[in-house]
Amino acid sequence: MANKSILNQFKMEVASELGLSNYNTIDKGQLSSRQNGYVGGNMTKKMVAFAEQALASGQTANIANASPTVRTNTSNYTS
Repeated sequence: MANKSILNQFKMEVASELGLSNYNTIDKGQLSSRQNGYVGGNMTKKMVAFAEQALASGQTANIANASPTVRTNTSNYTS
């Protein structure tokens, strides 16, 4: 799946920016929750900033085409 590899590449770039240059080979269980959270949190910040910039400049097509939304079927769940 191409989107998964793109997200993994993005994750490695963000981790590298945070000083975890060998993030792809690190046992994530050996990292603290804070370290792992920084990577995901910074990924989210960058994606939100991209979306905000695209909205501000009227480029909503960039947001819609960036990645398809995957919806799960919740009708199979019971409450």
